[in-house]
Amino acid sequence: MTNQTDAGAGHQRGDASDWDATTYDRIADPMTRWGVAVLDRLHLDGHERVLDAGCGSGRVTEHLCQRVPRGAVIALDRSAAMLVEARRRLASSADRVSFARANLAQPLPFSPVDAVFSTATFHWIHDHGALFSNLAAVLRPGGQLVAQCGGAGNIARVHAAAKAAGVDLDPTHFATPAETQQRLKAAGFIDVQCWLQPEPTTLAPGEPLETYLRTVCLRQHLDQLPEQDRTPFLHAVMQQLGEPVIDYVRLNILARRGAVS
Repeated sequence: MTNQTDAGAGHQRGDASDWDATTYDRIADPMTRWGVAVLDRLHLDGHERVLDAGCGSGRVTEHLCQRVPRGAVIALDRSAAMLVEARRRLASSADRVSFARANLAQPLPFSPVDAVFSTATFHWIHDHGALFSNLAAVLRPGGQLVAQCGGAGNIARVHAAAKAAGVDLDPTHFATPAETQQRLKAAGFIDVQCWLQPEPTTLAPGEPLETYLRTVCLRQHLDQLPEQDRTPFLHAVMQQLGEPVIDYVRLNILARRGAVS
């Protein structure tokens, strides 16, 4: 099952130029660690058809494939580069994985799935009402939604450092549990649980921190700067940040698709 659907261009993590997927795959240990823990919340018998909504380079998708040995996985991302990396990583599971390049903010071209799983993706999408409606439309009644993304307060220190360096950033949508719960219910989800989880992450100073900020936290803004201004801006942010700690706050989501009227 190695077909690929192309239903939109660019990664769920932004609309600027495509990601440096190879570097992201190398430095995504925090996202992988959180994703594997979130995956444990997904109740699976092993035969289900599961949508990984924002698969990135496939590091967590690889663990998801192990959970459905008799089922199937749709590895969806908006980034062509990420899907290339995911195809490479998931080659041994090619008979059970299909790949879809699609935008979660738009209707999805899939038949119903038994579960939707997502980590480190929803905060790149500004219209969460459309996001949850689109996921509900492809999730069978009673099906699970298990997700984690950046929530209210996420990377506040990085944003403050960027502002002190001269740029006021707001490139992502970090929602509260209350507003997320309201949006999920409006989209037809039931048994909704949402909560925040602080995950401060210490990085090695110097080049590792610079690479991480360049590849993940500040990517969208750097893409819009002249090339000669990018490194000076990064260094200014690092100086303002001081201690090399990314103050991640994760928004956890558990819900089920309600009956379709």
